[in-house]
Amino acid sequence: MSDDHTHVQEFFGARAAGWDARFPDDGPAYAAAVAVLGLREGDRVLDAGCGTGRALPPLRAAVGPSGVVLGADLTPAMLQAAVRAGRDRDGQLLLADVAALPLRAESLDAVFGAGLISHLPDPAENLRELARVVRPGGTLALFHPIGRAALAARQGRQITPDDLRAEPNLRPLLAGSGWRMTSYADEDTRFLALAVRNA
Repeated sequence: MSDDHTHVQEFFGARAAGWDARFPDDGPAYAAAVAVLGLREGDRVLDAGCGTGRALPPLRAAVGPSGVVLGADLTPAMLQAAVRAGRDRDGQLLLADVAALPLRAESLDAVFGAGLISHLPDPAENLRELARVVRPGGTLALFHPIGRAALAARQGRQITPDDLRAEPNLRPLLAGSGWRMTSYADEDTRFLALAVRNA
């Protein structure tokens, strides 16, 4: 396991039990972001880096009982917290690295990634892996329930020009990884970038 993976597991593993309690008001933001993804009844969707599974209920509601909802995370404690919260009823949980997903090529219609991009050890390669498992024309939503400036203030830091989520950095990163950005919003109340997988 790489040092990046170990760091991610240690960081989130130590915080998993109290994660939802730290952010109790994020539910509506997750539901709104899932709605923008444009999922349909019967679609197949992955919540990449699902954490405690906060996106799984709105994803299940969007794809209905005939759809497939998967939640993949690298940290066992986060998946255990998802089970304790009952979110495993809304999707199948996978202990998996988004850098090497145990999924067939082009087997999904969409990927949802909340807070994901800043935790990827090799963003270009990891986004290519997400493109591999999504059909051509499928969608990717990169989301955070607060915007870049608000998140930086919460963490006691400044936004830097090399922030991967800045539009001038994210657009070419996605383009080089098999995606075309179709919309971008960075507001106090949310960050949401949508992309479509190239044919």
